[in-house]
Amino acid sequence: MPLAVRGLRLELDEPEELLRERAARRLKVSPEAIRCYAPVRRSLDARDRDDIHLVYNVELSLGDRSAERRAAALRHRDDVQMLHDDSPPDPQPGTEPMGHRPVVVGFGPAGMFAAMMLAERGYRPIVLERGRDVTRRQYDVIKRFWGQRDFDPESNLLFGEGGAGAYSDGKLYTRRHDPRALAVLQTFYRFGADPSVVLDGHPHVGSDRLPNICRRMRLYIESLGGQVRFDQRVQELWLSGGRVAGLRVNHAFIAADVVVLAIGHSARDLLRALARQGVAMAAKPFQLGVRVEHPQALVNRWRYGAMCESARLPPADYQLVARGAAGRAGDVFSFCMCPGGTILPTNESPGLIATNGASKAARDGPLANSGLVVTVDPASFGDDPFAGLALQESLERKAYAMTGGSYRVPAQRASDLLAGRASDGELTVSYPLGGQWTDLRQLLPADLQEAVGNALRHLDRRLPGFAGPQTMVTAPETRASSPVRIVRHPQTCESVSVRNLYPVGEGAGYAGGILSAAIDSLKTAERIVSRFAPPR
Repeated sequence: MPLAVRGLRLELDEPEELLRERAARRLKVSPEAIRCYAPVRRSLDARDRDDIHLVYNVELSLGDRSAERRAAALRHRDDVQMLHDDSPPDPQPGTEPMGHRPVVVGFGPAGMFAAMMLAERGYRPIVLERGRDVTRRQYDVIKRFWGQRDFDPESNLLFGEGGAGAYSDGKLYTRRHDPRALAVLQTFYRFGADPSVVLDGHPHVGSDRLPNICRRMRLYIESLGGQVRFDQRVQELWLSGGRVAGLRVNHAFIAADVVVLAIGHSARDLLRALARQGVAMAAKPFQLGVRVEHPQALVNRWRYGAMCESARLPPADYQLVARGAAGRAGDVFSFCMCPGGTILPTNESPGLIATNGASKAARDGPLANSGLVVTVDPASFGDDPFAGLALQESLERKAYAMTGGSYRVPAQRASDLLAGRASDGELTVSYPLGGQWTDLRQLLPADLQEAVGNALRHLDRRLPGFAGPQTMVTAPETRASSPVRIVRHPQTCESVSVRNLYPVGEGAGYAGGILSAAIDSLKTAERIVSRFAPPR
């Protein structure tokens, strides 16, 4: 009888071998009655800084009938649960003919997982990625852009193999409760992530490991008959009778009966081209704000108290909310917190500055950063689906202009921002292109400036030093989510305006990170498999 036992406690210095004994005690059976067991989830409980410990969920099987009967009597408890098959659906190929190989546009997390499922089931997808493979992409970013300020709009931290996810923090958690989540985590482990991604409650891959994982996933797709083509910029769809007939790519035509649109949240040129062709889109809520950076040692002290220097504890993170700090717009909250991390540029076009965060697998850098954002409702800027994009672009262009076209990130000490004075002196920021002292009051819209100020004061009362002179505020943080949704049918996942067009992931407005984008694309790929027969 398979069971899940939740909430088993271990002290930081206790071995996992004790889990068998703790589970047996919970079930009121002998440890020998547990035939086999495995920890399936691990989290650090630091809510009480004087009692920091680990919490595990364990799945196990009992070996004798009497133990099963005793355990069965506990099934009504929240911490003991009978296990049932919760594996993702395995769709059987449909019968509708597919005259051409399916095309996946974009090779970020959504495109990768859609292509992998289709390849594993014999559909031999063609993937079109406007950027380059990770090796050339790394040269374009680090040597050309960071080293020489030579920005390539087709090969950067957003476009290329792995998409924006390849050089992100690599967080792999979501609030969605979906059986596909475990399959995604296991896939990352299979292609090179640490085993902890399957176990930890807040799994993390690391920006230093993700590029090679993406490369291995691509080679696997190609070994199954799929094809990944780089430097392939899709310019528009070819339509016939309300259906996809193909795509115009680099001024050439590629025939396609089925197109998976996994373009990411920053392919603004393609989004506008699709809208001109009649692809239905709608405005959706999105986030705007700043990115704050603190010494990691300070974050450790907030979270761990007297144990902040313990080698047994990982670099601390946080998830914070300043309730009502944005007035009628609601709360200000932390986003994409990166312990021991780096602030990165996330512009896809020249003449723009936008920020994001990343950290390596070890998270051992001296600084921690996090977005501090407010949700912008479409009602505040009109019904035009592209009004949100225009607002993002205006902030990003203004930031670039305020730093003299240098690509340095606008920065100000939190204490100076709140006091209404300019920052001066030595400027230390993890941003690879450097920072420039800037009066952020001249950059941020008045309502956003007020919301950020309220949040900084609120959080500084809870966490002394959060808005102090050690805290660097950089801006703008504009790419937390897409302001546009490509409208699709909730059951078929098809575009409501173009047949056989399947929008997926963050760029389509249906995900908010690596894991949720992968889950969304798998669900869509299942619909395609169950409808169409593999192409001959």
